Amino acid sequence: MVHSPARRAFAAGLLAVGLLASGSGYAQQKSEIAITRQPGIIYLPTHIIEKQGLIEKHAARLGVPGVTTKWLTFTGGGSQTDALLAGNVDIVNTGTGNLLLLWDRTRGGVKGIVATSALPLLLVSRDPKIRTIKDIGPGDKVAVPTVKVSTQAILLQMAAGEIWGADQSGRLDASTVQLGHPDAAIALANLTHEIKTHFAAPPFQYVELRTVPGAHIVARSPDIIGGPLTQGQFFTTTKFADANPKIVQAVRAASEEAQAFIRQDPAKAVEIYREVTGDKTSAEDLLSYLAEPGMMEFNLQPQGTMRFAEHLSRIGTLRTKPKAWTDYYLPVAHDLSGS
Repeated sequence: MVHSPARRAFAAGLLAVGLLASGSGYAQQKSEIAITRQPGIIYLPTHIIEKQGLIEKHAARLGVPGVTTKWLTFTGGGSQTDALLAGNVDIVNTGTGNLLLLWDRTRGGVKGIVATSALPLLLVSRDPKIRTIKDIGPGDKVAVPTVKVSTQAILLQMAAGEIWGADQSGRLDASTVQLGHPDAAIALANLTHEIKTHFAAPPFQYVELRTVPGAHIVARSPDIIGGPLTQGQFFTTTKFADANPKIVQAVRAASEEAQAFIRQDPAKAVEIYREVTGDKTSAEDLLSYLAEPGMMEFNLQPQGTMRFAEHLSRIGTLRTKPKAWTDYYLPVAHDLSGS
């Protein structure tokens, strides 16, 4: 089902204002933490963190023993941020567009903790007439995780602005269809399905390129934004962060340890990914995906996020333009060389 972007943003804004204004919304120190993520190897650091109990380990080291984490998987960033604002989860791991939108709508009441990955996203199509973004027409449908505000949707806007002019940034919005990556991959593999193009994420993009007849790359995220772009990052409400500063520190330390583990032993990391997610892709294939260009960009610092912020501010999606990435990240990350 495709939700109206304006309706979602309006509802999120109302909910956020209510949450932050209500005295009952005051966060207490917690010992059981609920965290969300999406499917895919972009979230590999979170699978390492879960399997090795790294948040629990670092929380105990920091003087907060007995912490437990509950990991939940959502198919899109919009549903994750809805859950965060409703108070149903404590921390989410999803894309930059969602972080910026919530930071803006809550007037700084939601901020990032640290980034976890900046892997390349590929726009994949099995439609022979779509070879470049210019070829996407009014009747074409492009699957993205969340319309309007997902990383993929915003990349399409940025590309459209470059191709047809800044006032045409939203030209392709009507062609986007909200669909989680697993469902989008299934649709692309069905040669009779109306969705022939998917702005994908790893590993789905590589599976599609290898298995779907006629599948080819239309565009790459690094080419659109001019380098690596963070799409996986932890963020939370400032109320939770204020009440649980050592949990926030533990999330940073856990992320750093998980990223180092992936670099040191990608084969073991892939096995953990398969175990935690139930992904049946062979370890050999997953390792070959990690060997693709840009596929080891697992870093704490935000990458390319201000480019996103500038675009969203220019088209009016953000009412407040951040001066720097540190405006929408918590102080725990401010020593990093982000962008």
